[in-house]
Amino acid sequence: MPVRLVLASASPARRKTLQAAGIEPDVLVSGVDESLVVTERAEDLCLELARLKAQAVVARLRPADDQRTLVLGCDSVLAFDGQILGKPADPADATARWERMRGRSGVLHSGHCLVDVKAGRQAEAVASTVVHFADISDHEIATYVETGEPLAVAGAFTIDGLGGPFVERIEGDPSTVIGLSLPLLRRLLAELDLRITDLWTKVAPGNQSVEPLG
Repeated sequence: MPVRLVLASASPARRKTLQAAGIEPDVLVSGVDESLVVTERAEDLCLELARLKAQAVVARLRPADDQRTLVLGCDSVLAFDGQILGKPADPADATARWERMRGRSGVLHSGHCLVDVKAGRQAEAVASTVVHFADISDHEIATYVETGEPLAVAGAFTIDGLGGPFVERIEGDPSTVIGLSLPLLRRLLAELDLRITDLWTKVAPGNQSVEPLG
């Protein structure tokens, strides 16, 4: 039976991560109000938000009988200096964060909730990666914030975009920092009796068609 993966996220980086790994997801944004969840632990917050996003999308789906439909919800936060940092509120907030983060390290937590819609089963977990930030200059901070990129991402940084040069190194899975851990996704699929290769697709020459890999 074909397997359909629905990504409950508007993040282009998460979609590109899946596509680079041979998985072509459908995208359906959850619309969950992230401010409704309050907790003191970063791991609990990102997992609860991932769960809410997945469940919101599941409630809107009408899966086909001849297809196995999965929904993947993800959420990321940065634990830094005893605080939980999601997306910055504005440029001033992003600037203040980078002035504190430069030359130091934090832990990026990404919650994942994978739901098998028709079976009513789900698997969930958090992936965590230590991020060591470069000791960047005031000019680099100002220029980076002006691009707008840090305003759109948890922790006010990326490793797969303009912020990449400002991360010295990481300890853990790089895809966790992008917001979707591929090794963790593989383990969650196994909990639902699936292999990640079941989701692989092959694009024909010229992008004319997409067919499931055997």
